[in-house]
Amino acid sequence: MLHETVEALNVAKNGIYIDGTLGGGGHSGEILRRGGRVVAFDLDLEAIEYVSGKFKAISEFSERYTIIHGNFKDCVRLIDDKLGIGEIDGAVLDLGVSSYQIDNKARGFSYMGNDRLDMRMDTSKGRTAYDIVNEWDEDELRRILYTYGEEKNAKKIVGRILERRAIKAIETTGELSELVHNCFPPFVKGGHPAKRTFQALRIAVNNELSGLDKALKDIVGLLKPQARLSVITFHSLEDRIVKQTFKSLSENCICDKSIPVCVCKNEAKIKLLGKGIKPSDIELKENSRSKSATLRIAEKI
Repeated sequence: MLHETVEALNVAKNGIYIDGTLGGGGHSGEILRRGGRVVAFDLDLEAIEYVSGKFKAISEFSERYTIIHGNFKDCVRLIDDKLGIGEIDGAVLDLGVSSYQIDNKARGFSYMGNDRLDMRMDTSKGRTAYDIVNEWDEDELRRILYTYGEEKNAKKIVGRILERRAIKAIETTGELSELVHNCFPPFVKGGHPAKRTFQALRIAVNNELSGLDKALKDIVGLLKPQARLSVITFHSLEDRIVKQTFKSLSENCICDKSIPVCVCKNEAKIKLLGKGIKPSDIELKENSRSKSATLRIAEKI
């Protein structure tokens, strides 16, 4: 939903826009092509190197973009410290893992490969999926599979993990994928059986959901009046956070409903522009991975 996402921003020439999740540079590039200035964030050094090289080769983008190695959740501090920017004309967040990270099997995100369990978006630091699978205790493993993967078969999967790692460490994506697959009956519906387990591990490794609500509020705080924020989610957990945060920011009163008169004096900070937008049939044919995507748009009041 590249064009719908950027179109919603109403990009103004030389307006300043945050791309909180650089990825392959699609959204940043589209904003630049429309005349905007971009401050982009990413934890992935490989993505930054790739997009920096791509943008440097496009002369019309010169001097209109800044790419920062960091988490968009720290964007208020980072853009103030590095650039002295106090307000922006719009922002886009394309949450989750990028196609490049999935396709590069060596990064350990895909259950279709057989590479070392990693799943870090920032490979310069932090724990890996290998660490979690082989070191976390039974309760913690069950918790992340239930909570982050919404995996109903978590108890059985964790039991098999504990049995296997007692004999030998689970080192690769292929080993883990096969182990999870064997916890399900043949011809199980709903895609690959390991999908939910790998999602749960990725979220835990990168701490993806923690602080997302605060980050959304921080970005809204940076927006100029009538500026917009476009957010793309890919699973129900992050979409629920975005939906609830947008709802709370769009309400004039947040008092307990049992109180007959408003005492909070809260004022809405945004208005919602429609409901969640799903990919078109054309996009689904061209990009099957967009099937679970939802676009939500808010405008600063």
